[in-house]
Amino acid sequence: MSENNLAQKQDLLRLLDQDYHQTHDQLARQLGVTPALVGQMIRELEDDRILVKCQPIINWEKAGLEDVVALIEVKITPQREVGFDAIAARIYRFPEVRNLFLMSGTYDLAVTVEGANLKEVAQFVSTKLATIDGVVSTTTHFVLKKYKEEGVIIDDEEADRRLLVTP
Repeated sequence: MSENNLAQKQDLLRLLDQDYHQTHDQLARQLGVTPALVGQMIRELEDDRILVKCQPIINWEKAGLEDVVALIEVKITPQREVGFDAIAARIYRFPEVRNLFLMSGTYDLAVTVEGANLKEVAQFVSTKLATIDGVVSTTTHFVLKKYKEEGVIIDDEEADRRLLVTP
């Protein structure tokens, strides 16, 4: 891949990250290329698993379909020759797991889990996560309210603080 092509793809990714709803024509104008080239670059980014998934951010509370979200800190014992990867692979295959990150600090993994209710999340932790060989401990934090997600303010209802002026 040429250096120019790499720079164009990086610029394209930045534009898509800001607003994925832009058309190929809009993206092409901003990049100074043809819409056909934009389409080709997007296909290549998808084939290379650089552009992995385009997903909307939904305010589930307003939609009336609120799930319980928990952030779980997991301390594990790394395995010889594979480190944290083997246990991480076991964890990320569970359908309840939305995100999984290797972390620095006190805990090794940060796991985001979704469930229909508190009991479902607690059952996942106690029967599936905590029972994995190599998992030393878990600490579960339940999300009480989302203010901002993926860089997007979820519900910005800042009140108008100006004084009302009447004639």
